[in-house]
Order: sequence, then structure tokens, then C-alpha cells
Amino acid sequence: MDYLKYYNQHAEKHQIEAQKLYKKMAVLSTLRLAVFLSVVFGVYLTFEQWQVAVFIVVVGIVIFALLLSKYTDIKASRAFKKALVEINNKEIKIASGDFHDRNQGLEFQNPNHHYSLDIDLFGRGSFFQFINRTTINEGTQKLANALKSNDVNDIILRQEVIKELSDKIKWRQDYTATSSLVTVETPAKQIINWLQNHKPFLPKIMTWLPLVFSVFSLLIFVLTIFNIVTHKAFIGYWLFLGLGISGIYLKKINILASNTDKVRDTFRQYALLLDLIENETFSSELLQEKQRHIQSGDKKASEVFKAFSKSLDGLDNRNNFISAIFGNGLFLIDLRHSFHIEKWIEDYGNKVSDWFEVVSFFDAYNSLGNYVYNHPEFVFPEIKETGSVINAKSLGHPLLNKAKRVDSDVIINNEQFFIVTGANMAGKSTFLRTISLHIVMANVGLPVCAKMSTYSPVKLITSMRTTDSLTEDSSYFFSELTRLKYIVDAIQKEPYFIILDEILKGTNSTDKAIGSRKFVEKLVASNATGIIATHDLSLCEIEKELDDVKNYYFDAEIVNDELHFDYTLKTGICQNMNASFLLKKMNIV
Repeated sequence: MDYLKYYNQHAEKHQIEAQKLYKKMAVLSTLRLAVFLSVVFGVYLTFEQWQVAVFIVVVGIVIFALLLSKYTDIKASRAFKKALVEINNKEIKIASGDFHDRNQGLEFQNPNHHYSLDIDLFGRGSFFQFINRTTINEGTQKLANALKSNDVNDIILRQEVIKELSDKIKWRQDYTATSSLVTVETPAKQIINWLQNHKPFLPKIMTWLPLVFSVFSLLIFVLTIFNIVTHKAFIGYWLFLGLGISGIYLKKINILASNTDKVRDTFRQYALLLDLIENETFSSELLQEKQRHIQSGDKKASEVFKAFSKSLDGLDNRNNFISAIFGNGLFLIDLRHSFHIEKWIEDYGNKVSDWFEVVSFFDAYNSLGNYVYNHPEFVFPEIKETGSVINAKSLGHPLLNKAKRVDSDVIINNEQFFIVTGANMAGKSTFLRTISLHIVMANVGLPVCAKMSTYSPVKLITSMRTTDSLTEDSSYFFSELTRLKYIVDAIQKEPYFIILDEILKGTNSTDKAIGSRKFVEKLVASNATGIIATHDLSLCEIEKELDDVKNYYFDAEIVNDELHFDYTLKTGICQNMNASFLLKKMNIV
């Protein structure tokens, strides 16, 4: 498989590059130590000539800072390469079927949603768990929302986006690696709320005061060194003056610093991601639109974020005692950084939500593009406004092993209802989830597990996993009736594809048969389209009375006292049931 070949080659390539960078880091660490020891030795030799000693210290600090900067850059590059190694190794692991340790997305399950609880969309071994590659909480939420949206509009636009991103594997991996390197503490929603509600507290004089004060501080320092200012205590008085000015706003600056400390990493991360988005060339209409959303006049959003990130980092330096004393006393750095932060919030605070949305959009859709890249054999459904709802050749469940999966040719016309019978474990439930996922995936813009598919967009609604509720004091049967009422009400407003699995299980057989029949008849009379799976063969009699109802089944055979399934969808009614056989086989009866 070409995609596995890519992952293996690039995992090895990035691992080698990471090792080379580690060796460079070791060399730079040794050089930094050598510079430090040289400075100490030089100061020791020239201690009595303080001007020379100061010069050695200054030169040493400059060289040390350059080496440290180089070391930091290489360390970041190595972390990036290691992240790429992990990304490729994870893809190899997931392709082998080992993905059950990943985020299950259980928080996105909702029993009141049209289908999110029924079709293994979330949970262990779910479709979400299999495809999710998001690294940002908001991106994860957006991916889950896309799967739950039931949106039948603009499918072709989404297909174009996903196709384009699937081809940009290097860009996608760079984006994911960059995003994964920073742990974000504060949710984007909370950050946006803070920005929109921040009340500025610094006067406009701070536009120039810190700069002027800093110039005077440097001037006093130089004059003191050359003995032009002979009163040595003067610089101390000037230091206390600066601390006094900074102290006026100390309490409010502390509050600002507390807030900025929570968002600093987020803005650093988003600046890098915005830069990747801005500098990539996209052809699809929706991706180009997303790029336009992050334009801010003549400035790029990434540059705006980087400027803000620098101010946030500058304010964070106040946690260093020496920097806090001398920086504020001589250069008013807290006031300078705080003023820049407030000015940024004034200029761009209302635009941040748009920029965050674009970053989370790419985070989510990169997962979808990655899914397409990993499944080149799947096909994008041809979207048609009329005709069959689903017309698919060799349609299968996308999470089943290709070697074991049994695919089916399926044609479901509009306002047509299937009644599917079959033995236990013969494949009825898998078939229902296969059809459900075809609809969900097609609506999202994804390819489906088939050799060919045409699709007339429709919203999905299901009733497959009704449960009782002790907290709401409702029985299983009442919960099921509530769900069926929910479906009936929904289809009165707009068309849905309905999928039901063994309804009215909470009542006796006779009552169930009568109720099920009347319910299906009501759905057909409402021009509904869908499938019901059942063990009740009497329900199949409806086909004789209603042209829109068709019977299909999954069979089982007992050969040499063993149960065999072919998992093949057949026309007609199942005649072979296996409950009694299984009870005997397992020595239950």
C-alpha cells in the first residue's frame, strides 16, 4: 500500500534527522559551557582591570546568548521532527487495526441526537475514534459537529476541500506536528470572552513614556560609567523612580499578567498555524474563503499573532526577580508590554474568534483529508438531486477488515422502505450501520466504502439503541415510544432516511407485531424512506399490500453441526433462525 510505504519511509527519515539535530544540540551545549568557563577565567585574570573584565563579560554574554538562541532553534526543530516521527508511527499502528486507545469522543454522544448514539459514531472502536487526528480541542469539537451535523447542503464544496487536503500530506503533517507541540490550557471560547470583556487601564501617555524613560536610563548609565555623572547614587534614585511609576499600576498589571499567562501558549501555537495556512496555495473555493477570513488589512494574521505573542512573552519575564526590578526600574517594561497588549486587544480582539475558527476548521478537515489519503480505494459519491437515495456497488462497512468484509450492492429509491429479516449474528445490524455511515460520510463530504455510489442527499434519523432511564423514571418501553414519537414528528417537517432496529422490544410478541406493523404503515403513508430490521416475520406481509415496501434478509446455515454465515443481502424473507441452535450449542438448554 502506497500510503503505508510513505509512513514507513518518513518515520525513518524524520527519526534520522532528529538524531542529527540531537548531536548538534550536544555540541552547542559543550560550546556554551566552554564560553562560560572562558569568561570566568578571563574575569579572574583581569579582575583588577575592571573595564577589561566588563568587556569580557559583555562579549561572553553575547556569544553565550547566540549559542543559546541557536540551541533553542535546533531543539525546536528536533521536537518538530520527533512529532513527525510519532505522527507517521501512529498511522502505521492505526492501519494495523490498533486504535482503541485513542479518544473515543464519548462526550459527543447524545441520546436526543438524530443518530449519534446508534451507529457507532462515537465510543470504543467507533468511526470517530478511527479517523480523529485533531490536536486542538476546538478542532476535535468541529470534527464531531461535522459528523453530527446532518447537513445536506454544499456537499460538493466539502468534497473538494477534503480531496485537496488529502493530496497535501506533507502540509497536513507539518500542521499537525506544529499544533501538537504546545499544550493549550485555556479553551478558545474562554480566551475570546476575556478579550471582548477586557477593560483597558493604561493612559495614552504610555505610548511614549516607557521609551523616553528607557533612553534617559541608558544615558544616565553611560554618563556614570564615564564619570560624567559623579554622584553614584543618582542611578539608584532613578531606579526607584521607575519602580514607583510601575507600582501605580502594579495591581492591574498583575491581573493582566495572570490572564495572559493562561493564553500565551495558545497564541504562540496559533501564530505558527496561521502562518502555515497563509503560505499554502489552495484551489478549492471553501479553503480560499478560509484564507480570506484571516486577512487583516495589509497585515497577515500570523504576523499579528506573533506580535501579540512577543508582548505576552515580554510580560511573562516579570516573573524573573532581576528582570522585574531592573527592567521596571530602568525601562518600565511591564508598562510597555501591558500597553502593547491592551492596544492589540483594542485593534484585533473582535477578530480573534474568526481566526480561531479557521485554525480549528483546518485541524478538523485535516483529519478528513487524512482519512481519504489512507483509503484510496473508497469512492466519493456522485451527488444527484433526484433518483435513488443510495445506489451503491460493493458497499461495505468502512471499519471492517477488507479481507473479511462482505460487500453488498444496494439500491434504495426515494420513499422506499426495506424490511430486513435474518438470523442472529447474520449481519442485519452491521448492514444498518453500513447504510447509516454511508449517509453520514456522504453528507460530510467523505468517500464511502464502495466501488461506486450515487447519492441523493438526505438527513438521517435512527432508533437502534433505546435505553431506559432511572434518573428520569422512564421504562425502556416508554423511552422507545418517546424515540418513535420523535421520529414521527421530525419527518413531518422535512424528509429523513429512517433506520430502525427491532422496535417495540419492550412489549409482548403479539402487541409488538401489531404495533410494528401499524408504525411501518404510518411511515410508508408519510412517504418516508428507510430500513427496519426485525425478527418478526409477520411484518414482511406488508410487502404484499404496499408497493413501496421490499423484503430483504441475511441467512444462516447449519453445516456439520456448525453455524455458517455468508453475510450476503438477499431478496426475500429469512426462513432459517438460529436462537434454539445456539442455546443448545452453548449448553444453555
